[in-house]
Amino acid sequence: MKLRIAAPAEILVDCEIRSVRAEDASGSFGILQGHADFLTVLEVSVVSWRDVSGRTGYCAVHGGILTVSGGARVDIATREGHV
Repeated sequence: MKLRIAAPAEILVDCEIRSVRAEDASGSFGILQGHADFLTVLEVSVVSWRDVSGRTGYCAVHGGILTVSGGARVDIATREGHV
């Protein structure tokens, strides 16, 4: 599965992952390969993921929009983020 986190001036994260966790107004949730198409507004939070080698990555986001496409791609657009 592909993860891309983008801020207006740069791509913060662009990698292959096994899973991702994020947080919206309803709480924390996880996404795995094959997830249904999905769109949500993220809270100010920390997005975490496991890459294909099993390492965990983190990115603080100042809100944003998360989309899941085709069960194989997760895109996050945020106004500000820090890896």
